[in-house]
Amino acid sequence: MQKNLIGVLNSKQAKELYSLAKKLNFAIPAVNVVNSESINAVLESASKARSPVILQFSHGGAKHFIGKGCPAIDSDVAGAVAGAKYIHNVAKYYQVPVVLHTDHANKKLLPWIDGLLKEGERYFKHTGKPLFTSHMLDLSVQPLEENVAICVDYLERFKKIDLSIEIELGITGGEEDGVDNTHIDNSLLYTQPSDVQYAYEKLSQTDGNFTIAASFGNVHGVYKPGNVKLTPKILKNSQEFIKNNLKLEDDKPVDFVFHGGSGSELEKIEEAISYGVIKMNIDTDTQWAFWSGVKEFEKNNKEFLQSQIGNPLGENKPNKAYYDPRVWLRDAQVSMANRVTKAFKELNCVGVLDKI
Repeated sequence: MQKNLIGVLNSKQAKELYSLAKKLNFAIPAVNVVNSESINAVLESASKARSPVILQFSHGGAKHFIGKGCPAIDSDVAGAVAGAKYIHNVAKYYQVPVVLHTDHANKKLLPWIDGLLKEGERYFKHTGKPLFTSHMLDLSVQPLEENVAICVDYLERFKKIDLSIEIELGITGGEEDGVDNTHIDNSLLYTQPSDVQYAYEKLSQTDGNFTIAASFGNVHGVYKPGNVKLTPKILKNSQEFIKNNLKLEDDKPVDFVFHGGSGSELEKIEEAISYGVIKMNIDTDTQWAFWSGVKEFEKNNKEFLQSQIGNPLGENKPNKAYYDPRVWLRDAQVSMANRVTKAFKELNCVGVLDKI
């Protein structure tokens, strides 16, 4: 991999990065972002950690980026495109490689992916580069054959513009971005190795790049470490199953994704990485960190935030220096960046850019 590679990666460069992650035993944090403040916080943390990073928009995050009051019918597409172009423009200044991704598009959101694909094709035609590095199709509630067949069809189109795909096998529990899986059958949280092999074989036939989010007890949302039974050994079994059945030389042929990473036990994270996890999603924890920065700022400066004029220093003293959004949003950024820094450490990717 090029040592001086910075900015948004294409799918081939991302694949190379993931191969290095398995070789060097690290994973990359994938952080959901919703505005320039959260994007900047993550990039700041990545720059200090000297690590690649993954920035991703959910459907709701894309709509938020452009503004929920935007009257455009396709504001979800427009928001994701605007966010992507912002990241293209600023990532190079932070001097880090960025995988730019969209998260959890279920079957009803395929029109969103279609819109992004059209925009991506247009962008590629003019620049020779993909707008996004990858898109995720989450068709895990569909029958396996249907899930994989749809993903294969999309990957055939994706690869033409150097775009990769992330698919989901099994279901991530909990609730995120309006998708509620809190009441599903617990058995669906654990993917079978035979299902992983089926998807791997079908996707490999396209010559396109792909990652697989296989469920091993993952849950979105807030929970105390240990309250969810994560079983990373499912990933190990899947890797061995595929290697042996397909007679492959690679001990870890699959690039696995760890969904629902917030709140996970460190030992489970480390175990999952050892079995070929190259990406771990965090959202709930970084949302809390952003809010916590604002909360602490308000707590420490409450008496200066009740009116424009008048505070403990005098009834005519102005408070603009405290309610200026640049002040308290900066505290939110720092708090979020600190949480992402924790993820870089847990995923063993601090200083990676100095090793590759």
